[in-house]
Amino acid sequence: MSNDARAHYDEHGYYIAKGVFNPEEVAELERDFDRIVNQLLDTGENLNARWGGKEMDRLGVANTVVLHTHNVQQYSAAWMRAFMHAKFLEAANTFLGPDVVLHHSKLFQKPAENGSPFPMHQDWEYFPTENDTMLAAIVHVSAATDEMGCFRVYPGTHKLGRITGTAVLSDDDMLAKYPLENSTPLEAEPGDVVFFHYFLIHGSKPNRS
Repeated sequence: MSNDARAHYDEHGYYIAKGVFNPEEVAELERDFDRIVNQLLDTGENLNARWGGKEMDRLGVANTVVLHTHNVQQYSAAWMRAFMHAKFLEAANTFLGPDVVLHHSKLFQKPAENGSPFPMHQDWEYFPTENDTMLAAIVHVSAATDEMGCFRVYPGTHKLGRITGTAVLSDDDMLAKYPLENSTPLEAEPGDVVFFHYFLIHGSKPNRS
């Protein structure tokens, strides 16, 4: 990773690392992604992580779906290898320094036509750290376009520090100040990874593809 990558992350709160995983690696990750989703669906467990609240009502997305589960590395050797991948760790080291620990992982699937949005929020309230050095990394196993509800951000908002009232249901003042419609879409290709600070205000639109 170049100094430019670190400078971009420090200034904007995120960085899109292109082609971290090659096509063969992406294909393996996608196969295990689909396997995990199908196995979980077979259990009959409710996997829908759709948010509630007035913002979802405003967006008219009451019947949308986003499937999720935690810690995919426990179910997949391929995903464990991905988190230990040299290019992935090189990027994490660039933004965090050499002492990196995996806190957890999540799988999200936003189905076509009715994939649920995420209202704008920060992540820190879910897992606050002493020095606020946590980041998140989105590994793309398929293309993510604006129409598909790709990741969206307000660049530079990580500099605001901790904003309370953004976990689970962001408060009305925050949503009014940072409407989903005015955020910046970060489109990505398979194999790309978006790294972002856990103070960065972010969300996503529905998948309308």
